[in-house]
Amino acid sequence: MPRRPTGRKVYAHAKLRRLRRDRGMNQVDMARALAISTSYANQIEQGQRPLTAPVLLRIAEVFGVDAEFFSEADEDRLATDLRAALSDEACGVPLPDAEDIGEAARDHPEVARALVALHRRYRYVAEQAAALASPGTEASDLLPAEPHDEVRDFFYAHHNHFEPLDSEAERLARTLELQPGRAADPLAAHLSDRHGVRVVQAARGPRGRSADARRYDPDTGVLFLSPWLTDGQRAFQLATQLALLAYSPMLDTLAHSSPDLTSEPSAALARIGLANYFAGALLMPYASFHAAAEEARYDIELLSARFGVGFETVCHRLSTLQRTGRRGVPFSFLRVDRAGNISKRQSATDFHFSRLGGTCPLWTVYEAFSAPGRTLTQVAEMPDGKRYFWVARTVSRGGLGHHAPRAEFAVALGCELRHAHRLVYAEGVPLDDPRAATPIGLGCRMCERRDCAQRARPPAGGRLAVDPDRRTHVPYPVVGDVVGGAASGGDVLGDV
Repeated sequence: MPRRPTGRKVYAHAKLRRLRRDRGMNQVDMARALAISTSYANQIEQGQRPLTAPVLLRIAEVFGVDAEFFSEADEDRLATDLRAALSDEACGVPLPDAEDIGEAARDHPEVARALVALHRRYRYVAEQAAALASPGTEASDLLPAEPHDEVRDFFYAHHNHFEPLDSEAERLARTLELQPGRAADPLAAHLSDRHGVRVVQAARGPRGRSADARRYDPDTGVLFLSPWLTDGQRAFQLATQLALLAYSPMLDTLAHSSPDLTSEPSAALARIGLANYFAGALLMPYASFHAAAEEARYDIELLSARFGVGFETVCHRLSTLQRTGRRGVPFSFLRVDRAGNISKRQSATDFHFSRLGGTCPLWTVYEAFSAPGRTLTQVAEMPDGKRYFWVARTVSRGGLGHHAPRAEFAVALGCELRHAHRLVYAEGVPLDDPRAATPIGLGCRMCERRDCAQRARPPAGGRLAVDPDRRTHVPYPVVGDVVGGAASGGDVLGDV
């Protein structure tokens, strides 16, 4: 049943219009099906009247959609992407007001998506042209979009949940009678019996260097696994290979049916992501994992111990619990390195950072590097007033031994503040106190906060002030150490 947001009227004209057109109905047909007048149906589609609770319920029954269809998360995410595209200085267009951008994303989402897609293609072609410009360079060498961006959008469009994969993984887990933390041997036996795959340990690299986690030779049917994998990691790699072999048609169907994936590299990358999704669903079957998460109040370490997988893997799985009728807390999940590069980003919420210009240094995910192994929490407030609760911790991976190279990341799991009371990590945190919230943004390029001492550059569409005494450009308005016409070296953006 659709849930009407408390204190907020539901204007879903664009979504309702799309539903009607997809079903081949006109307004008269829709009005008759919803048992409302034609004039009321027209006013709804024009955005002149909100949807009432009875009409929302009727829409759900007639069109077969659930409450999430009317969520504003997609609109907020699209508005952020559109703002990022329009604020690109290379495009040279004035930045519209945030309210106008939001209205465009809400009222004309198809046009907004087209503008965002056009901007992505422009950026990619411009970068490739600069890098590849040489005699013999063909236009066909310039791909329309980055595969990683398209795959991220693909998972966003599905709210990071794929019910066919979850259902099939649950069925297989029951068939194989997999036990949490002891799934590697049954999976290896299943691969051998059903698919003729022989699992062997890869040769140890010199000085403890890590081999590839998984490498499969289809000609010989040999699956090489790194000798440094834990039992949980080994089971995950086996489950991923099983997905690629046994459920390839399902992965292909999901990947190739999406308009978000416009190239074969994008579809191939999406298949790997879907195979990893299946692996997580197999080791942590939906119903049992959801029940355990609710019982443990989303204690990541307890869930990690119970299911025999790592901290990061549990965080990733928690971000997928969006089954209709049995939803978990809608989380965003991210993994970053010290330089701020985001290597994983999945979301079932509207929390969305810009594609351009980096992220916010005040975000607790970066503070985690200063406290390795500790679980940190943060109440963060975005410029639009929305508040989120974040949990962050560092994780590391790599070979064993003193000389073995290792990689360190910080992973973060966040949800809207209204869900925070369901998490064990929120105990003792003053969730209702606005003073406890850290003001963060979409990164300096996109952030509208003018009084942030951490600002590294003016916001897009903003302007620079010139200090007449020092003849230097400083962010406008003046912030940080720039006081009374004296600027520290770190605040100088360039001499005139």
